[in-house]
Amino acid sequence: MSKHDELLVSIAALVESGQSNQMSLTVVTGGAVITGRLAPETAWRQRVSEVLTDSTHLGEFSVIFDTAAEKDGPPTHLHFHVARILQGTVGIPETGGMYRVAIEDINAWTVGDFSYSDH
Repeated sequence: MSKHDELLVSIAALVESGQSNQMSLTVVTGGAVITGRLAPETAWRQRVSEVLTDSTHLGEFSVIFDTAAEKDGPPTHLHFHVARILQGTVGIPETGGMYRVAIEDINAWTVGDFSYSDH
């Protein structure tokens, strides 16, 4: 998007200010559909840091995510947790992952998350 969607920025700002992780959202970006719950950036960074710390090969990168982001202006990214990239009839990964998406790269979005059912 050449101009940020003010409604989407407002949703992101509310998630950040309330430190809530209950807002479900589905976005289309770069041809991919990502669905899941939004998290405040600080909570998202903490969780990514924990995952990296537990990794034998990637532990040294955890410190990057421990550093708080400098805040000036409205949010520029959405931080998804328990999120999946929808591909055909499956969500990748099945258990959900951590994704950071630039708001300016979102082509479409809707409130709520999607899941597939064979029934």
